[in-house]
This record gives sequence, structure tokens and C-alpha cells, in this order.
Amino acid sequence: MADCKLLVFAPRDEPAALLKPLEDAGITIEKGDPAWQWEQIDHEPAFIAAARDSAAMMGSMVRCAPITQAVLESAQRLRVIAKYTVGVDDVDVDAATDLGILVCHAPTEANCFGVAETTMTLMLAVLKKVRERDQHVRNFGWRQPSLANTYVGSRISDGAAGVTVGIVGLGRIGQRVAQLLAPWRVRVIAYDPYAPPARFLLSGVERVDYETLLREADVVSFHVTLTAETRFMMDEKELALMKPTAIVINTARGKVIREEALAKAIREQRLRGAALDVFEFEPLPKDSPLRDLGDRILLSPHAASYTEGGELRPGMVWAVKSVLTALRGEVPDNVYNTEVIPRWKERFGGSSAIG
Repeated sequence: MADCKLLVFAPRDEPAALLKPLEDAGITIEKGDPAWQWEQIDHEPAFIAAARDSAAMMGSMVRCAPITQAVLESAQRLRVIAKYTVGVDDVDVDAATDLGILVCHAPTEANCFGVAETTMTLMLAVLKKVRERDQHVRNFGWRQPSLANTYVGSRISDGAAGVTVGIVGLGRIGQRVAQLLAPWRVRVIAYDPYAPPARFLLSGVERVDYETLLREADVVSFHVTLTAETRFMMDEKELALMKPTAIVINTARGKVIREEALAKAIREQRLRGAALDVFEFEPLPKDSPLRDLGDRILLSPHAASYTEGGELRPGMVWAVKSVLTALRGEVPDNVYNTEVIPRWKERFGGSSAIG
């Protein structure tokens, strides 16, 4: 049907060949303003106007123009929102569910495993003092005691225990981090109240509660989705439980950690340091307290899964498939809000919006 509209709300240079199956199905493709992704002003009126009459939406992240209830209500024909990414915190999923709209995400290996590899890189960069050693040599220095690094694994020869790594969230990324850590002979503990016991066993990690993890871990690494439950799950109270020699790694979502509290703990030497790929507000504001912590913090531009020849491309493929499936009146296999499926089937099941 020629009047079937798809809004690409956060375009990312989608290849023509990728979009061709949508065009061949008679879908009209419109693209949102790239400024919605980064420019921190009120984009909602423009988004509402663009979303009207859309049968489907797809795209990457739109942190500065989230898909709000008002946007969703303006698109009364909307069947599906298909993300190129794992996270859906820029979508009002509860509103979408109430309105009978599918929200699909893309936990591809390129995305999830790329984040896991970056997590390992950040951990080793901090513990092994890679930046400090590089800078010291560039400044014509050589070996000195302050450049001694952390031996990560346990040692049989002298009984050294090695570090304890605490994984918060044992989903696809958390499990992959555990797999990558296995050869290092470190103690790995994990907290995830929603993961079945078998997952901990199969991942080779010890199941603990959150407070125990914070008290015992030398490295605390976050791999959770952003929800009301996980928002600022690391704040003053949680930081006070940690070892002063511990480090924090966040490759999940910025608002999992209260940045002001984290910066204060590092400044007061109640925490050794941190490595962050995500932030409360992105791009990182010029006046962020994180900018003044020197080598005690490692900053990355929300690029953990950004790899050559990978990153979002597999997620785009998933999104296109999800859109075509939903517009044919069928349920895609990567629905995030699965509880909406019965209602969605009542509204759209078996009814095709495309030729």
C-alpha cells in the first residue's frame, strides 16, 4: 500500500540496499532531523508532526527527542518501533504497551559483544595504567613506583588471589564479560535478581546480592538496561559500601550512576577511579564534574559497540526485518515488551499494511 509510512526517527546513514526491501513493499520512508539525537532543546512538537500517520518507526538512539507518550498518541496507525540498539530507554515502553505498540530492539553480537570487549579494554587500561605509562614516556620519564599496575589474575606460584570482578546485570553482555574473564583466573561475582540460577552456574560466576557485590568487588561493571529500578542504582549510599581501591566501569546507561556522587567519591579518595562510556547527559557537558578528575577517570564517547564494519549495521538488518514482519500482521522475534503481544494481535494480527 502506497500510503504506508515509515519514520526513521534517528537516521544513521542507512545503506540504500538495506532500505530497498522496504521501498519494494510500497513503504514511504521519511527521515527525522539528525539534531534530535544530540541537540538538547525541545524537539517534541517537531517529532509529533513527523510521527503522525506513521505505521512504523525505526532508528538508533534519540536521547534529546525521546519517543514520549505524546509522540506515540499522535501516531494512531503505529504498529512497531524497531531499534537498531539494545537499549530502549529513549522509548516510553509503558505507553507503547498501553497503546498496543510493539517495541523491538537489537541485541546483536556486534552490539552486545562489542560492548563486552570494550568493558575488558577499559578495565585493563585502568588497572594496568596504560594511559599513565604512555604519558610518562612521552614526557621523557621512565620506570617509577607510581606506574606499578595491578596483577589481575590469581597466581598459583605464590597464592595471590587476584582481583574480584563484580558484574551487575547478567544478560547477554554480562555473560559475555564473564566468558572473557574466564582465562584470567579472577573471582567473578554477579548480581541480577531476574536471571535464573542456572545462568550463574553456566557463566561460571558466583551469585551474590547487590550490597555484597559492592563490598567485595575490586571492579564493579554495570550491564543493565535503564529502568525505574536501575536509575541511579549507584549513588552516595552504594559508593560508601565500596573499597577505596575499587574502580567502577559503566558501559550500560549513564543514569545508572549519579555522576556527582561518583566524582565526589573519587575526589575524596573513597574510590580509586572509574571508566565511563555513558553519561547522564550526552554529549558530556563542559561543566561536568567528571572532567576535573585527571587520570583517575577514563572517558569514552558512548562508543563501546562502535566497531569498524560492525556497530549498528546488524541492528539495522534486524530493524528492517521487524518492520516488514509487523506490517505484514505478524509478530517479530525480537519484541522487547512481550506483554503487549496479545493486544497487538487483536489490533493488527493477520492484517497486512503492505502489498
